[in-house]
Amino acid sequence: METQSIAFVDDAWRLILAVVFGAALGLNRDLHGKPTGVRTLGLVSLGSALATLAVARSDPPGASRVVQGIVTGIGFLGAGVIIRTRLEGEVRGLTTAACVWLTACLGAACALADWRLLTLGVALALVILALGGPFERLVHRWRGGAGDQEL
Repeated sequence: METQSIAFVDDAWRLILAVVFGAALGLNRDLHGKPTGVRTLGLVSLGSALATLAVARSDPPGASRVVQGIVTGIGFLGAGVIIRTRLEGEVRGLTTAACVWLTACLGAACALADWRLLTLGVALALVILALGGPFERLVHRWRGGAGDQEL
């Protein structure tokens, strides 16, 4: 009975961390006024973690198929935030769609308890989200172009 309690606590921490990491990326998107936020990306990460964890417990080799399905299937959710404006012809929402996809991967990594890879992935994602836009604007100014004003 004690082993089951330890396993439950371990599973709970995996799911909680999936929500925390997904929500962290969602907070960044929300603060930038994007269509996904804390709830959406927290749920994406939780769903990926839950699906991966459920299969990994009963069919360890099947976990790779679940992760493969998540990575493919989540593209449909990400595609919903990509918008092409007719008047200006520009595409918006690609970073948010990529963030949705990444969040699903982070959820799967939480389920598989790959903590080193997960920590590095979240850290790099937050650095890219925080510094990517200013870096792009700097390069555009350096090259003499206006660049994307809403990175």
